[in-house]
Amino acid sequence: MVVWLILAAALGLVAYVRLAPSDPARWHVAPLAEGPPGQVVAGEGRASLRLAGDGPALLARLDAVALATPRTQRLAGSVAEGRITWITRSALWGFPDYTTAEAGPEGLRVHARLRFGRGDMGVNAARLTDWLSRL
Repeated sequence: MVVWLILAAALGLVAYVRLAPSDPARWHVAPLAEGPPGQVVAGEGRASLRLAGDGPALLARLDAVALATPRTQRLAGSVAEGRITWITRSALWGFPDYTTAEAGPEGLRVHARLRFGRGDMGVNAARLTDWLSRL
């Protein structure tokens, strides 16, 4: 009986992680970005990046790169709006990470963060580093 309860709890957790709604009002917000331009800065459960240049053009290129990334889809926004938020899910459990990019006169600000937990084992920084290399 205990085994069945543990199994049911694990399946419930998996279902919640995969099916919990993503509220754009919570996640599609102006991104935090710190550090020197062109360098990914990692924090606990997050990473950020600033890029100097033509913000709208950079955002359009980043949107194409993000949408070519496995298990990534757009949550909200558009190039025309000047801000886009994407959800990227982990392969095994489907944990969502949210990445928001915003174009401005100084360039592009990008902020990636996890939804569940505290630490992301460097996943968000690795994703931003990969996206930067493909821009």
